[in-house]
Amino acid sequence: MKKRAFISVYDKENIVDFARELVETQKFEIVSTGGTFKLLKENGIKVTEISEITDYPEMLSGKVKSLHPEIFAGILADMTNSKEAAEIQLNNVKNFDMVVVNLYPFEKVASQTDNIDELVKNIDIGGVSLIRAGAKNYKNITVITDKADYKKFMTAAADEKQREELSLKAFALTSKYDEIINTKLSEIFGGKVSEETEDKNFSFEKLQDLRYGENPHQKAGLYNTPKIANYDVLWGKELSYNNILDMTTAVNIVSEFFDVPAVAIVKHTAPCGVALGKDIYEAYTKAFDADPISAFGGIVAFSQKVNEKIAKVLNLVFVEVLIAPDYDEEALEILRLKKNLRIVKLNTSLEDYKKIMTEEIKITPFGTLIQEVDKKELNKDTFKIATKKKPTAEQIEDAIFAWKVAKHAKSNAIVIAKDFKTIAIGQGQTSRICSMEWALNFACDDSTDAVAASDGFLPAIDNIQTAAQGRIALIIQPGGSIKDTDVIETADRYGMAMIMTGIRHFKH
Repeated sequence: MKKRAFISVYDKENIVDFARELVETQKFEIVSTGGTFKLLKENGIKVTEISEITDYPEMLSGKVKSLHPEIFAGILADMTNSKEAAEIQLNNVKNFDMVVVNLYPFEKVASQTDNIDELVKNIDIGGVSLIRAGAKNYKNITVITDKADYKKFMTAAADEKQREELSLKAFALTSKYDEIINTKLSEIFGGKVSEETEDKNFSFEKLQDLRYGENPHQKAGLYNTPKIANYDVLWGKELSYNNILDMTTAVNIVSEFFDVPAVAIVKHTAPCGVALGKDIYEAYTKAFDADPISAFGGIVAFSQKVNEKIAKVLNLVFVEVLIAPDYDEEALEILRLKKNLRIVKLNTSLEDYKKIMTEEIKITPFGTLIQEVDKKELNKDTFKIATKKKPTAEQIEDAIFAWKVAKHAKSNAIVIAKDFKTIAIGQGQTSRICSMEWALNFACDDSTDAVAASDGFLPAIDNIQTAAQGRIALIIQPGGSIKDTDVIETADRYGMAMIMTGIRHFKH
C-alpha cells in the first residue's frame, strides 16, 4: 500500500524538492491544498487536491478546506489499533503517514502592524489543527513543521525516536503560536484577565547555545521571545551570558535618558559610572571618571552615536562590550584594533527599547515569580519637599538623575551625584547605613553640596547624620518610615533639603 502525505505550507521554500523526493524515492501519494497544490502541480509532481477526497470545495476564501472527517480521520487513526483500522476501512478512509504543515506568519505580521483585521487574517486555524492531530498520533505519523527537517526525511522514513522528537517540536510550535496571538491581541484589545484566574504561558525558541553561563561549568543558551531588541554584533567574539546581562543593565540605564547624551558603565550588572553631558564625549569622560578602577573590563552603553574622539579614549582602557545606536566609520576603524572588544549596534531605538520588557520572571524552588517591570516614573511636579530647606532647581535636576540611576542599582542603593554625574554608588549592602557610609567614603570631598538618592526609605536618623558629615545638600528618598518625622527634623537641624517621592525602587 502506498504511503500518503498531507502537505499544506505557507512558507513554500524547498517544498517542491521535498515533495518530489517523497514521490520518486519513497513512493508517497501527495494530498495538498490551495497554493501548495498549485505549486506542486506546476512543477510536475503528481498530487491530489483535497477537494477530490472530501468532495467539498474550499469555503470562505480558503479559510475552510482541510477541516473535514476524511482528512482528520486519516491523520488520527491509530493503525496499530485493530478497531480503529477497521473503522476507517469501513468508511473508505485512507490513513496518512506524514503531515507537512507550516503556519501563517502571525508573529511577523504582529511585529509590523496593529491593524486588527490584518492580524486576525493571519491567525492559522486549519494548520494548527493538522499539526496537533499529526503530533498526537506520533506513533503512526511523521509530522514536519520546520523546512530545516526536509532534507533529513527526503529519502528515508523517520524512526520511532525521530517521530517522538518531531511531535514535541510540533507541540512547542503550536504552543508558542497561541501565546504570541494571545499576547498581541491582549495589547490590541487592552484586555486583562482577572488576577484570580490568570495563568501564564511562556514559550522560548532557542536562538543559539552560549559558550557557558555565569561560570564555565554552567550550560546556557539564548532564547527568543515575542518582543526582543534588534541588534548587531559588529566586531568581536560572540556575546557571553554575562555580557548580555551586563548589556541589559547598561542599556536599561541609558534608556532612562534616551533624549540626551548619556553613558552608563556597568560591571557585574551593577552600575559604576553614569553621566549626562553637553555631548556624548563629555558624558563618557564623566562616567569613566566616576570610578575608573571599576570601569576596567566593564560594559559601556551610549545613548548616541560613538565618534572618533570617543574611540581614541576608549582604546586606552580595557572594555568588554560597547553598545550604542551607531558608530562613525572612523570610530569603528580604531575600535577594531582591539581584538578582545565586542562592538554592538543597537538598532532598536532607546525609546522603543523601554517598551519591550513588560514582565520579569524568576524561577525558584518555591515557585516561579512573575512581576511587572518597574516602570514607575518620577513626576517632579507632584513629589513632596519635606524639609524647611528648599532645593535649588539645579539640585532637583541632579536628584532626578540620581533617582533614575538608583532604580537600576542593587538594593540597598545610595547614589551620590552632582552635575549629572554619579560620584559614588553604594549598593548591595545589607543595611542602608552601610551603603551610605561606603558611598560617602568613596566620594570623599566630592560629596560636598552633592545630592544623595536612596532606593528605599531611610529607616533612622543615622543616615542623615552620616550624610551631613559628607556635606550632602539634598536627599531624595521614598519616605514611608515610621521614623519619617525624626528623619525630617534631623535634616532640618542640619540645614539639609529632602524630597520624598512615595516611590520605592528595590532591586534584588
